[in-house]
Amino acid sequence: MTTSPDNQKPVEPSDIEAPAAPATETSTFSAITQRWKREDTIKKASPISRGIALIFSLLAFLIMVCNKHGPGRNFDEYEEYRYVVAIAITATLYTAWQTFVHLSKRDFFDRRTSIFVDFSGDQIVAYLLISAASSAIPLTNRFREGQDNIFTDSAASAITMAVLAFVSLALSALFSGYKLSTTHSFV
Repeated sequence: MTTSPDNQKPVEPSDIEAPAAPATETSTFSAITQRWKREDTIKKASPISRGIALIFSLLAFLIMVCNKHGPGRNFDEYEEYRYVVAIAITATLYTAWQTFVHLSKRDFFDRRTSIFVDFSGDQIVAYLLISAASSAIPLTNRFREGQDNIFTDSAASAITMAVLAFVSLALSALFSGYKLSTTHSFV
């Protein structure tokens, strides 16, 4: 039996805390079910975020293409706005294809390659969307200094839709990155 440092009372072996017990089957089961729930949520959220990006990129395209209001107020007279249209078309086609692939559950590649294509494509198209939006913002701001009209309002709306499509694809890229990091390596 040992005594405590201040010599007041002897320390009994029962007073000393025992080391923590190893993980039980219940905690292991709980951890596994939590991971399944997380993976199920990500599995559902990825196509949803792509579907939302599809809607926003389609709206960006449609709003900008309809932005024709006479000489000097047509989107196709400005290369920044044509760039927004081109990238909105690209994003619409990409997200429509990815949404179709994920909802139809067809396998065009093996699982790891498919996830890598998703991850890379989401990042590339998201970058293009934010690039197009950022190139058109200064032109729209210059036009708004002179006057606000339906042309600048339409351009600002299309730019906003492109930014929202970017946010949706950025979330999708996060989901794809998580899936990519949790898959097994190439054999």
